[in-house]
Amino acid sequence: MSSNTMKAALLAAPNAPFVLTDVPRPRAGAGEVLVRIHASAVNPLDTKIRRGAAAHAQHPLPAITGIDTAGEVAEVGEGVTAFKPGDKVYGMTGGVGGVQGSLAEFAAVDARLLAPAPSTLSLREAATLPLAFITAWEGLVDRARVQSGQTVLVLGGTGAVGQAAIQLAKALGARVFATAGAARRALVERFGIPGIDGPTTDMKDIVRQYTDGRGFDVVYDTAGGESLDRAFHAVARFGHVVSALGWGAHALAPLSFRAASYSGVFTLLPLLTREGRAAHGEILREIGKLAEQGRIDVTLDPRRFTLANVDEAHALVESRQAEGKVVVDIAV
Repeated sequence: MSSNTMKAALLAAPNAPFVLTDVPRPRAGAGEVLVRIHASAVNPLDTKIRRGAAAHAQHPLPAITGIDTAGEVAEVGEGVTAFKPGDKVYGMTGGVGGVQGSLAEFAAVDARLLAPAPSTLSLREAATLPLAFITAWEGLVDRARVQSGQTVLVLGGTGAVGQAAIQLAKALGARVFATAGAARRALVERFGIPGIDGPTTDMKDIVRQYTDGRGFDVVYDTAGGESLDRAFHAVARFGHVVSALGWGAHALAPLSFRAASYSGVFTLLPLLTREGRAAHGEILREIGKLAEQGRIDVTLDPRRFTLANVDEAHALVESRQAEGKVVVDIAV
């Protein structure tokens, strides 16, 4: 391989196998950073994009997918002053909207999307944070403005966004509760909070048991559909409901009768539209501080993958049998 090419896992069509191939190596343009990628995390959204099942996350094929990344700055483009070669960085950098993803040895990334990788985490660990924690931050901080002492209910606490929301709400000083299926309740209880059997427990009983009937100040729905409808019955008067999957048709009466408010979170918007990209870098700087304070837990699945077997990494995520976040090693 010459210095003008790089290895990448190329996806030619929906549901096709990834093909390890040589592609042109990008260069850092104005406002960009060339990142030598060390790790690419696999999110459920990545598997949906691969299948062509994510209408909200179109990525014209053939293409290089992969949303989350961590690596080392190889070169900086004109006008970039925040980073220098050798810096370790992480971010939610592509894989949608025609922006090159992280399943490649290098990527030219808009510098605004990046932040210094937390010094207390490996790059494999750092790669697992951006999508989940930006989504949690946009809901809890930017939309709901969670304050210390408030009650926060996370609906769907066992997924990556749910676990991120639990940790972030705790870091903000909130009293946190989360729903989880019986088989996976330990995933939320390890954070020292109650794991509530949400699917089988009447929401009125949850509100009565955990808030004396008042309702939760903030409800973060991570599942959409019926879960969001339940959120409207869980929120306190003048409270706030946030959803990362609020795309259905919902009756707003329960929300309105509580004089509560609702916000949607669409974390992909800066990648798709180029609007608000600087906010992502700023959020990741704050998340990095929390990680360095030991307030973020990262659990990696012990199995290792490379660009040569990305299909197996995707299959593991889709099987829901992973024992932590799944990461593809790029630079070894």
